[in-house]
Amino acid sequence: MSRRILVVLSEYGYWAEELVGPVEAFDSAGYQVTFATANGRRAHALPPSLDPDYIDPPLGRSVTTVDMANRGRRLDESSRLDNPLSIADLIPERPYLSSLNPLRRLEEYYRELSASVGDLVASFDALVLVGGSGPIVDMANNERLHEVVLGFVAADKPILAECYGVTVLAFARDLETRASIIAGKHVTGHPKEYDYKDGTGFLGVEFNMGPPPYPLEYILRDATGPGGQFHGNVGKELSVIVDYPFITARSTPDSALAGAKLVETLEQGLRRDGW
Repeated sequence: MSRRILVVLSEYGYWAEELVGPVEAFDSAGYQVTFATANGRRAHALPPSLDPDYIDPPLGRSVTTVDMANRGRRLDESSRLDNPLSIADLIPERPYLSSLNPLRRLEEYYRELSASVGDLVASFDALVLVGGSGPIVDMANNERLHEVVLGFVAADKPILAECYGVTVLAFARDLETRASIIAGKHVTGHPKEYDYKDGTGFLGVEFNMGPPPYPLEYILRDATGPGGQFHGNVGKELSVIVDYPFITARSTPDSALAGAKLVETLEQGLRRDGW
């Protein structure tokens, strides 16, 4: 039976190569890929990620080859990304404690949550959180997506997160304990040296946010705690860390390796790699 992978994309723009790398690995392995977004709107690639002439300011060079731009454009314009699943439709929203009759609302919420997350997790073998600047808007602090992540962790199924998609792992926490699910883990992600000083943009938003609203490295260092570690691997060409159930990828060029590592995790039981 073919394995099934759930790939979550931002409606505010994903980085093309960070989708192409894993999807091509999954296609080669014969996996079925299903896409999802926060509200079921179709995702689109960020324009700089399809432009081989775009110079990445922190690195001072182009990060997209002509070949990758073409592959990214073909996938972005294909029908594969049409009609994604809606996380908002699949997962209930936690009620406010100020709502009318909050205890009954919470009881109903947890009943619905258990069933909906259980059904979703049972349908897939792994979860992928694609990066780019868009996840800052609708993935990082998306409580419904957090519940999906917690469901995959509870089911002991692997989760691949790339670039700013890794932020979701830091914020996805059980509200009883508030403990980080990556505490004691080794992860990678966008280091401070690779952050933009200006120009962070999102699809559908008519303003320049400037630098990213948070330094992901600091969040990941705090979340992994004294028993774990953040690995920026600054200056090294690739940075992918496997610390099961998490596979984390630093940025754009790590996407193909990250996808390959998820396949290796599913097929060969890989549990630790990259540090």
